[in-house]
Amino acid sequence: MVSRIRRRFSSFAYFARKTYWKMATAKPSLTILGFAVVGLSIFLLGGGVYDLIVPFVPIGFPLGRRVLFFYPRTIHEQAFLGSLLVMTVYGIGVAGFLLTYQSTKYAYRSRQAFTLLSIGLVLVFIAYLLIEYVLWLKMLSPL
Repeated sequence: MVSRIRRRFSSFAYFARKTYWKMATAKPSLTILGFAVVGLSIFLLGGGVYDLIVPFVPIGFPLGRRVLFFYPRTIHEQAFLGSLLVMTVYGIGVAGFLLTYQSTKYAYRSRQAFTLLSIGLVLVFIAYLLIEYVLWLKMLSPL
């Protein structure tokens, strides 16, 4: 009985040492690491920390058969769906920049390079216009 317990604890120490060594010497994929960094930056720039800290602000309240909508009074207030919209638009902009970067890899296939470059620039331009439109709507909101 004692030898069985001793053997289990010794194998547990070996297992823990082996697991620690695998974690300490792990090399994560640069692509996965890059996507994680870009996702984290989009989350931070889009107001994700604000959404986690401040209580949820509903967009509308049902009043019988009508719905009373909530509009932020100042540019500093934020609704949850607004921050999700901004994060999505930032993602569209990052996708556009990635497509323009990928277009440089096809320098000898001019048609494919031009297609990727034009689609990427259109996505970046659309993202810019949408962010400006959202800011314009927030600045015109009633006080």
